[in-house]
Amino acid sequence: MGDREKKSALFEQFARVGKALGSGKRLELVDLLAQGERTVESLANAAGLGLTSASAHLQTLKHAGLVSTRREGTRIHYRLAGDDVARLYSLVRSVAQTHLADVESIRIAYLGLDDSEAAGDDTHEEITREELLARATAGTITVLDVRPRQEYNAAHIPGALSIPLEELSDRLSELPTDREVVAYCRGKYCVLAYEAMAVLRRSGRRATRLNEGMLEWRLANLPMSAEAAAGRTSVELPACRTTGLPAGGRVGFGTESGSRPDR
Repeated sequence: MGDREKKSALFEQFARVGKALGSGKRLELVDLLAQGERTVESLANAAGLGLTSASAHLQTLKHAGLVSTRREGTRIHYRLAGDDVARLYSLVRSVAQTHLADVESIRIAYLGLDDSEAAGDDTHEEITREELLARATAGTITVLDVRPRQEYNAAHIPGALSIPLEELSDRLSELPTDREVVAYCRGKYCVLAYEAMAVLRRSGRRATRLNEGMLEWRLANLPMSAEAAAGRTSVELPACRTTGLPAGGRVGFGTESGSRPDR
């Protein structure tokens, strides 16, 4: 039998990851970093944190090996240490929704769902990624990314149009009136696509949303594009060393910073 002290030491190392994720604000930072690289200042602003508090949370994540950094001048940029961290975060959410009764009621309230949506009965409200791929290929829909622009620049569904939610009402003229618009955002718990769908429908457009978001799209190893820093030229993302994503299938991490607090 193995040495009890060594076994305990091993499990304490495993526990470091759980402890690092044992904070709602740190999970929110992981959620943001799953969309792309950000500076400390950008993360603090997006998560509604003070700079000192955000830095402390990020250091906790770094000490647990969940994020890595790079320096650019005086700025520190954070990114997830690997796609396995994004997958772990996704699993934490899934386990919580499956086993914690409070999660579903809070999710429904946060997303502003009506009874049919909450029950999953209204099939006109959302489509699956398989449906999106088929209909986008057929040219029967316009795919709309309503995340902040820096997240779109880091990685997006190929061919998607970027109109951040806060700009949507002023840019409706850029969207067709004779084709259904499918909005998407960060993930299945992101409210932006729900709010975008409401704006689009009030304008008289046919609109629905992707039932997931960029996080789930990424973890499904589906094709993605990014915007090159110079001239914003769309480029395919390189293969992922850690999970074996095919060419064009890796989430890139943008280097822009600054955004309004997210919802």
